[in-house]
Amino acid sequence: MQPLLEIESLGFSYEKAVTPVFSKLDLLVNEGELVLIKGDSGTGKSTLLRLICRLQAYEEGRILFRSRPVESMVPAELRRSIIYVAQIPSITDASVKDNLLFPFSFTVNRGRTEPSDKRLLEMLEQFYLQDIGLHHQAMNLSVGQQQRVALMRALLLDPEILLLDEPTSALDARSASMVFTIIEHLNASQGKTILMVTHSNYLPNNAAPVTYMLENRKLRKA
Repeated sequence: MQPLLEIESLGFSYEKAVTPVFSKLDLLVNEGELVLIKGDSGTGKSTLLRLICRLQAYEEGRILFRSRPVESMVPAELRRSIIYVAQIPSITDASVKDNLLFPFSFTVNRGRTEPSDKRLLEMLEQFYLQDIGLHHQAMNLSVGQQQRVALMRALLLDPEILLLDEPTSALDARSASMVFTIIEHLNASQGKTILMVTHSNYLPNNAAPVTYMLENRKLRKA
């Protein structure tokens, strides 16, 4: 079976840096997998995700999505299929509902049907946010609640791959546990392909991840 995402001999350096971030880095992600990439801070975990969705440009090797080089794809097309959720949730000064529906205002998504209030309320419950109303001001939510809203927003667009950048790094233990439970459910029960970077000691209870360590500019299976 053809991998959903292929990274071959990836090389990347920051301008004027003496040591490259990556050198001959390889990775295969199959459809329906939960892939964890662990490693110390500063090893390039977040950079790898940004290269996959073309928020930065790589220098050597290639990144293929469904056998297509990502640089051959229109960015809007690529980012419909591969959605990146940043470490710090991007929340606007508006209601929870407005934040969830914000991507549907983009030209590239205007052919998509906006989810109903009923669907949004069902998702709030699934994401342990049943006490939050759609008209609640999102900026007044805790960081953990905002992170879950950001995850909901990404999933409403039904991406083929979800890229999660340290989704629990700023959360307390209870909020982090909620987010990890949601991620496991998305993968194990819904078959969502997820690539997540983390430096935590997280071990899934209800999913079977493929785990890699990023060190010495390469990935190795843990």
